Amino acid sequence: MKPVIALVGRPNVGKSTLFNRMTKSRDAIVADFAGLTRDRHYGDGRLGDREFIVIDTGGFEPDSSTGIVKEMAKQTRQAVAEADAVIFVLDVRAGLSAQDQDIARYLRSVNKRVVLAVNKAEGMADSPLLAEFHELGMGEPMAVSAAHGQGIRSLIEAALEPFFFEDEEEAEAPDPGLVIKLAVAGRPNVGKSTLINTWLGEERLIAFDMPGTTRDAISVPFERDGQRFELIDTAGLRRKGKVFEAIEKFSVVKTLQAISEANVVVLLLDATQGVTDQDAHIAGYILDSGRAVVLALNKWDAVDDYQRQMLERSVAQRLAFLKFAPMINISALKRQGLGPLWKAIADAHASAFKKMSTPVLTRLVHEAVEHQAPKRAGMFRPKLRYAHQGGMNPPLIVVHGNSLEHITDAYKRYLEGRFREHFKLVGTPLRIELKSSRNPFTDKDS
Repeated sequence: MKPVIALVGRPNVGKSTLFNRMTKSRDAIVADFAGLTRDRHYGDGRLGDREFIVIDTGGFEPDSSTGIVKEMAKQTRQAVAEADAVIFVLDVRAGLSAQDQDIARYLRSVNKRVVLAVNKAEGMADSPLLAEFHELGMGEPMAVSAAHGQGIRSLIEAALEPFFFEDEEEAEAPDPGLVIKLAVAGRPNVGKSTLINTWLGEERLIAFDMPGTTRDAISVPFERDGQRFELIDTAGLRRKGKVFEAIEKFSVVKTLQAISEANVVVLLLDATQGVTDQDAHIAGYILDSGRAVVLALNKWDAVDDYQRQMLERSVAQRLAFLKFAPMINISALKRQGLGPLWKAIADAHASAFKKMSTPVLTRLVHEAVEHQAPKRAGMFRPKLRYAHQGGMNPPLIVVHGNSLEHITDAYKRYLEGRFREHFKLVGTPLRIELKSSRNPFTDKDS
């Protein structure tokens, strides 16, 4: 499970600049979800091969009681509640203020891991100005410059040190291919709870509770037709006696974490409302995560033929980047279309973990070139020699040759289509990596 960092501090201390630095300005994952102010954003960060989620918050005034300032404080408290660690951002130039003391008092009360980031301190790692921040009694203040990128790596490592150690233990878990990890994602009120309750109850699936992780994410193992699944909660499952009850409680962090943990994601859309910006944001995150995905159009029984045509057109336009994903029409309430949905989930999982042999991949590359050669670039024409599989979930195909840097995106899509057709890949992204051989004569003197 990806750990979560919340950035907290008073206004104008550089939280948003730090957010952009930590996420490398991956605006596609910034979420304007309903119920959130525009001052609370979510982004993906990476440090080496370690991934984490960052929450940017508005200026925090813990004791505010009126207007927009009160609402911003509410959003910040929610961000802190969702986080595993908090980076308390301060301004070295402005010094320590009474408002900083108020924020520190609040952070001590929530018992979260807190790291002090004294921002705008370029070239001031040993400055005496840092001394006054020791008054907060929250550990060693770290001098950083979000604008110049100084001290950011050390800051992230300090914030997430225990969680990375925990993730290394989780990495020793059994092979994910043995159990299909399944997440249901979507906006609030699209029917996630209804669908989950139908799976767990009406279809008489074998289900039981598993202890949550330190971040209280709940997973429910169950079995259908001999295939084991692990449902990763995004709708807030809890147990009430012997009956599973799904609470329609939307958490952006839980959704992002569930998607990153899953093998297959069911993106649930509301047929009565069409494709919204929120749907497109979630779909974009699924694609960035490389997860297999199935589109499920819920409440299909509640729309007429004209609405269905408009909906299909909307999906084709707004979710064009997921054109590889199967689209299943369902009614979770009336239990319609669930059979085809399960088949699509199984097919998407099989495609994500498809094994592709080197001889077959190489033959497909040669056949593709014979049918349509890549365009010449100046004096050179790219030459594709052989291909092999470089990974699964999502499948990665590595193509070797000469002058491959001149291969166009259009030709890569052409190759992708040939690979998909032969291996019958559905529901999973397919990534193609081009590697050019080094010319042994380029480093020699003439």
